Amino acid sequence: MKGVFLSILVILSFNLFATHNRAGEITYKQISDLKFEITIITYTATGPGWTADRPDLEIMWGDNTKSILPRVEEVFLPNYYKRNKYVGTHTYPGPGVYQIVVEDPNRNFGVNNIPNSVNTLFSISTTMMINPNIGANNTPILTQAPVDKAAVGQIFIHNPGAFDPDGDSLSYKLTTCRAENGEPIEGYTLPQASNSLTVNEITGDLIWDSPVYPGVYNIAMLIEEWRNGIKIGSIIRDMQIEVYQTDNKPPKISADLNICIQADSLLLYTIKASDPNDDIIKLTANGAPFVIENSAAKFTQTVSNPGYAEAEFEWQTQCDFIRKQPYTLNVKAEDNSSPISLVDIANISISVVGPPVKNLSISSSTNKIDLNWSANYCQNAIGYNIYRKIGSSGFVPKHCQVGVPESLGYTKIAFNQGYESTSFSDIKVSQGHEYCYLVTAVFNDGAEGYASEEVCARLVRGIPTITNVSVLETDETQGKIYVAWAKPTEIEIGEAPGPYQYILYRSEGFYGENLTKIAEFNDINDTIFHDSLLNTKQNPYSYKVEFYNNDPANRFLIGSPHIASSIFLEIEQMENALKININKNVPWVNNSYTIYRYFENTNNFDSIANSNTDTYIDKGLINGKEYCYFIKSIGNYSVEGIIDPIINLSQINCAEAIDTTPPCPPILQAQSICDLVHNQLTWQLPDTCNNDVMYYKIFYSPTLDGKFSQIYQPKGEAREYKHFPEIGMAGCYYMTAVDSFQNESPFSNKVCLDDCSYYELPNVFTPNNDGINDFFRPIEPYYFVEKIDIKIYNRWGQLMYETEDPDINWDGRNFQSGKLVNDGVYFYSCDVYEHRLTGIEIRHLNGFVHVYNSNQVNRPQE
Repeated sequence: MKGVFLSILVILSFNLFATHNRAGEITYKQISDLKFEITIITYTATGPGWTADRPDLEIMWGDNTKSILPRVEEVFLPNYYKRNKYVGTHTYPGPGVYQIVVEDPNRNFGVNNIPNSVNTLFSISTTMMINPNIGANNTPILTQAPVDKAAVGQIFIHNPGAFDPDGDSLSYKLTTCRAENGEPIEGYTLPQASNSLTVNEITGDLIWDSPVYPGVYNIAMLIEEWRNGIKIGSIIRDMQIEVYQTDNKPPKISADLNICIQADSLLLYTIKASDPNDDIIKLTANGAPFVIENSAAKFTQTVSNPGYAEAEFEWQTQCDFIRKQPYTLNVKAEDNSSPISLVDIANISISVVGPPVKNLSISSSTNKIDLNWSANYCQNAIGYNIYRKIGSSGFVPKHCQVGVPESLGYTKIAFNQGYESTSFSDIKVSQGHEYCYLVTAVFNDGAEGYASEEVCARLVRGIPTITNVSVLETDETQGKIYVAWAKPTEIEIGEAPGPYQYILYRSEGFYGENLTKIAEFNDINDTIFHDSLLNTKQNPYSYKVEFYNNDPANRFLIGSPHIASSIFLEIEQMENALKININKNVPWVNNSYTIYRYFENTNNFDSIANSNTDTYIDKGLINGKEYCYFIKSIGNYSVEGIIDPIINLSQINCAEAIDTTPPCPPILQAQSICDLVHNQLTWQLPDTCNNDVMYYKIFYSPTLDGKFSQIYQPKGEAREYKHFPEIGMAGCYYMTAVDSFQNESPFSNKVCLDDCSYYELPNVFTPNNDGINDFFRPIEPYYFVEKIDIKIYNRWGQLMYETEDPDINWDGRNFQSGKLVNDGVYFYSCDVYEHRLTGIEIRHLNGFVHVYNSNQVNRPQE
């Protein structure tokens, strides 16, 4: 019997060490809209005593189906590791979010931070989103194996070497290792650290500072994919770290972590490493440059001396490599110390950027500016962005400064679709300005190349240039506006020999929404008009000038400058201040505004401030006093030959500064006056607050969580209010205070009262038809009872009467036989449905009632 028991122990021990799973992950490639190729990578233990193996694995696709995937690759690694690769394809039923899960009962024995790891299921998962709106997607490729070694007391760094082939953004988090159905392992803890164990959510660097105890540890990293701010997938990678006790120190890599290169250039870069123990260092690299399609990256160690090593990285970049996201080169330096080698990792970010647009040229006419350029060197450009600003910036891109920085003041005005789309006509330009342009090539993911050289031009001055729309008089009916323009100086006489004519149009508003002809001018030098009989007090006005070749035999429109409006001043009332808002629509540039205010002591307007923005706040004013303003704008066009400065005036506008500070909220108290059936509310204002209160608002809700409504508006001098509720004394109250400027305070404190219990039953009645106390009824008055449920029994437990009527009105008769009951004691059970603070509540009453009448038969009622 002892031999049998020993055999069982041997078998159990063998099964125990047959466990094998150390680490793993699931990735996928999208083949078509709904078809995917899935790859499972696991790392398992080999060597003496480790016999478990998985020639195939079950996979749960996330759509309630399963499959068995065969192992297609088996690689035996040093230190008793084996890399297993399983591949299969699956077609999903339609768009959706699917969690792919792989489980194995055999997690390896002795993982320090997983309770009873030998009996804990090993699980890895990947979540995918199939959505036609986000396009095709592939998981990131993880180029660094999820198994590593660390030393007690030494900072440990690991990076998964993730590369996303679609250019999606990646983020990294620590998560919990998983068990059955992808659920977190109960009792799992992160490994102990003398300082911290974190992951850089941008680079993916796992930093363990530092391991405390030797042993085997597992961690899980959540790698999330993002596209245009939307999470489109994730991988949970299970990783194993073996920690050893050693005096060895890790090597140190020396390298520039950020490199930028123009596409189709050759990148040559030297990486150096040193070791404090003078160990021999092995330099290796992986990452995006080695796995992207058609890439010919090389990494060659060129120096291997004790304590020092160098390697050359060579990468011939291509136009197809241009994208917004940089590529990551993961460099690993590993020493040869025994029994445990240590490593350092450097993640080198390499940006491959697009070349500049070349040969940008510019030409102009009276109404447009034309741009032309050469097709970009990189033929995978999908189009071109065109940027414009008034005036030159002198911008020359710095190294790796792609696109057009916002700080330059340029605005993107167009996108030309297509590699061969190499011209653009800008018709949204005005006379009098120098316009400057930059053009960039755009690639598949929106990445922009270097900007072109800056080119600038102005429109040919073959049409008039409007310069003034200035308010002369402010009035509702007698308002006046001064309108002026500069005559054309570069008329193409061959096409428009004259004579010439101006036609002036006017509209209310800023943008010429309803233009009406108001004047004609047959002299090219006649460029001033005084417009009158306007409502300049309430309206802005806009003007347009058309320029004609006025030969009766050849009359045609030569051109028209942009519409220009008057300056319209609006005022916002504030506390002891007024905010001046300057509104306009003009083709010139206003550089500054002078604000004028009327002063009663001088009976004149005087300047109070200059502003280079469209707003100004005049502070230190007296509430309730009227102040009047007008604005003088000072501007110019950016070309010579036009009046400079351009000065225009707004209308006069007046307003009062007002009190905008609300009163303090009242301090509210309340109590129920049960015998008088009302709730008494009293309140007071804090001593430190303004007492300018015109009235109060009292709000009420019959229940604790109910909707509040205003029930009363007492005057400012009031300090109490009696509320007589209709359905119950229960309820909640709060108040606000409103001042003379209609500023309303925040809500006061909320006060809640519960209902008074009014419903009581007598203990005797005499149903003898003498007109006195002939009915069993509640003691009056009672209030706020929705209904009751009363049952009255004799002493033998027989039901005599029941009703839901709160008045009861029992006449002393058996409700079944109709006979008068005998004198005696009768018992009742009564549920009273009352309106309380939480709503309808049930209050239970038990009691007895004496019945006295002339019938003295002492027997149970039939």
